[in-house]
Amino acid sequence: MYYFCHKNIIAERMKHIIDVDTWVRRDNYRFFQSFVSSWYAVTTEIDCTEAREAARRRGRSFFLHYLYAVVRAANEVDELRYRVDKQGQVVFHDRVDIITPIAVPGRTFFTLRIPYHEDFDTFYAEAHRLIENIPPDGDPYGAEKTLMAQGDYDVVHLSAVPGMYFTSITYTLAEAGNACNYPLMTAGKAVTLEGRLVMPLSIYVNHAFVDGSHLSQFFQKIEQHLKEIAEDGKTE
Repeated sequence: MYYFCHKNIIAERMKHIIDVDTWVRRDNYRFFQSFVSSWYAVTTEIDCTEAREAARRRGRSFFLHYLYAVVRAANEVDELRYRVDKQGQVVFHDRVDIITPIAVPGRTFFTLRIPYHEDFDTFYAEAHRLIENIPPDGDPYGAEKTLMAQGDYDVVHLSAVPGMYFTSITYTLAEAGNACNYPLMTAGKAVTLEGRLVMPLSIYVNHAFVDGSHLSQFFQKIEQHLKEIAEDGKTE
C-alpha cells in the first residue's frame, strides 16, 4: 500500500507484488526477459462518431472525452496494469491514472497527471481544472520525473497529435531491455472513412504482460465508453 498525493488530493493506492513462480504468465514473462526489448506497438482506428458530436453539442472538449475512455478502459483490462517497479519486482496496480502532455502557449508543453474517476463528469471537471491551472514556469517533464522517483509507474501515457492522421508509429527506446516503464499511447487526427469518424490510436506495451487479445479488449472498451458518454449526453 502507498499513498498518491496530488496537491489537495490524497488517495490510497494498492499495489500487489506478484510471485512470478506461481503466476499464470510466468512462462511468458521469463521468455521475454531474454529479449533486447519485449515492447511492441499496435495502431488501430477508434470509432468516435457519436462522441465527437456529443462533445460539440455540449460545448465540451473532445480530447477529454477520449482521454477518459482510454484511462477507464485501461482500468478494466488487468494486463495493462502490470509493471516492473524500481526494485525489479513484478507488481500489479489496482488503479492507474493517465499522464498527458498539454500544449502551452509560448512554451512547448506541460505533462499533467490526471487522476482516474469512473464517473465521466467527475473526471472531466478535475481534468479541466488541472489544465486551466498549469503553472507558467512548471517543469514540462515533472510528472515523468516524479514517476521515476516513485518507481511504481501507476499510470498510462497518452500524447495527442490532432493535426496528424497516421497508420503506424514508433516509440523511443530508453535503454536496452527497458524500452519503457508503462504503456505509451498516441492519438491522431479523426477523419471520416466510409461515413464514420475514426481516430488513429497507437499503443506501446510490454509483451511480457500484454498480448494481442488484451489489446483487442482494450480497444473495444474505448469505443464502448465513448458511445456511453455520447448516449448520456443526449439526456442533458
